[in-house]
Amino acid sequence: MLPNPAQKYAAYAPLPLPDRQWPDKTLTRAPRWLSTDLRDGNQALAEPMDIPRKLRFWEQLLACGFKEIEVAFPSASETDFQFVRQLIEEQRIPDDVTIQVLTQARSDLIERTFAALDGAKNATVHLYNATAPLFRKLVFRQSKEEIVQLAVSATRQIRTLCEANPNTRWNYEYSPETFCFTEPEFALQICEAVADVWQPSAARPMIINLPATVEVNTPNVYADQIEYFCRHFTRRHDVCISVHPHNDRGCGVASAELALLAGADRVEGCLFGNGERTGNVCLVTLAMNLYSQGIAPELDFSDMKQVVELVEQCNQLPVHPRHPYAGKLAFTAFSGSHQDAIKKGFHAREQTDSPRWEMPYLPVDPEDIGCSYEAVIRVNSQSGKSGAAWMLEQNHGLVLPRALQQDFSRHVQAQTDREGNEMTLSALWQLFRDLYGPYPLAPRQLLDYRSESQPDGELQLSARVQTAEGIVTLQGTGNGLLSAAAAAIASRFKMTLAIEDYHEHTLGRCSESRSAAYIRCSFKQGVSRWGTGIDNDVSRASLQALLNALPDGDAGWK
Repeated sequence: MLPNPAQKYAAYAPLPLPDRQWPDKTLTRAPRWLSTDLRDGNQALAEPMDIPRKLRFWEQLLACGFKEIEVAFPSASETDFQFVRQLIEEQRIPDDVTIQVLTQARSDLIERTFAALDGAKNATVHLYNATAPLFRKLVFRQSKEEIVQLAVSATRQIRTLCEANPNTRWNYEYSPETFCFTEPEFALQICEAVADVWQPSAARPMIINLPATVEVNTPNVYADQIEYFCRHFTRRHDVCISVHPHNDRGCGVASAELALLAGADRVEGCLFGNGERTGNVCLVTLAMNLYSQGIAPELDFSDMKQVVELVEQCNQLPVHPRHPYAGKLAFTAFSGSHQDAIKKGFHAREQTDSPRWEMPYLPVDPEDIGCSYEAVIRVNSQSGKSGAAWMLEQNHGLVLPRALQQDFSRHVQAQTDREGNEMTLSALWQLFRDLYGPYPLAPRQLLDYRSESQPDGELQLSARVQTAEGIVTLQGTGNGLLSAAAAAIASRFKMTLAIEDYHEHTLGRCSESRSAAYIRCSFKQGVSRWGTGIDNDVSRASLQALLNALPDGDAGWK
């Protein structure tokens, strides 16, 4: 890279608009949407879609609720031409959906475009030509007057062909293709000239598309350009202003949102931002941003995973795992502090009947787009106590006491540091069982017990325990079941222990649900251990938890 890039690159000048209004506006409704996946997105693929792939994509766009779909550049490709014909001849286009096709300002290409659209019920013909000084000078070598005449002549031809085919409800779209770096006055001039020919009205609808063909400035400058155009275009109330932001600076979504604030009515883009170079604006992100602010986007992404899978198959391009809302890791937290905040947020949500979504780090409820909570928290070496605890709670119903969360977290971090991998749910569960033994695989298993109250208020316990070496009988007395069990163990094996912590809860809402018990015991030299027990009988669960808290390999068990 150059130490002084200004020697090679010049900044694009912003538009002077000191009384701009868009910064004080807020978005309150969804725009009109146009998917250009089948045209702009398709032409950006290393291997453009064949007709079967295009048909699958078409059906997905309909399922998502798109009412305007740019389906092809029929004069540029035989595949595109035949795809448009198939949609029309096989009556695949719903009555409330308008197909759109693109054409350059050449007479023969316009004729071919109308041949493709023969018999369509609702169709938009999209004409474009480049208008920026760079293109006028280097690409076309034409004057402003010649560029205007090109657009006007093509528009006149399109109007004539539309009037010759009255059975189709025609819509016309014109794009000064390089709008974002065209002089504002010239962009107005050429659009006014085109509109004078078309004469837009309710009976003759027109769209003016103002694309950020290549992002050359910050999104606020693009918004200024849109506002300036909307203020000064004489037929503003007779046309739909559309925007088509690309993503060269990584600002496609921001540019679209600010353009809507500045007066645009419609947004053109692709699912997950496919398109030339760095792509078009991502319509999924834009729609879900509205949704997260309580605005119905009028598009349906209730099964986001299915949408992602189909788009990946058709485009043969992966959706990034961190893509907003749609990536496999979009709602996943590995960080301990994030996991703790999310866990507390879900617990708080369980205590309220409010429909309001208020969740740390999760702008929308993953369930709304068909995602489960299983992937929200995943455990690696960066995770804290809450991550593992959340997974056990969500998948096994265990609500670990805070101190047990901390103890288990140390073991989890030691294992993930040692192996360097994310810890799966099955591995996490196996580690928990190995450490705290909540199930019959534990080395000491309670077979049966009897308890009986004594005249002095004490409780006498007799229990049989299966060990690797045989059956051991325990007998002891205490002021409760666990104190009697602790006394029995201490007496039988000359072991010093004290119960320091105890928790229990049911694993379900029904009376027949199982119970879980957690016990922390302290031993000589300040050593402490946790044990967990799960049983239909909470007393049995408590006794088993105590047995599971005892050190392994003690000679007294033999």
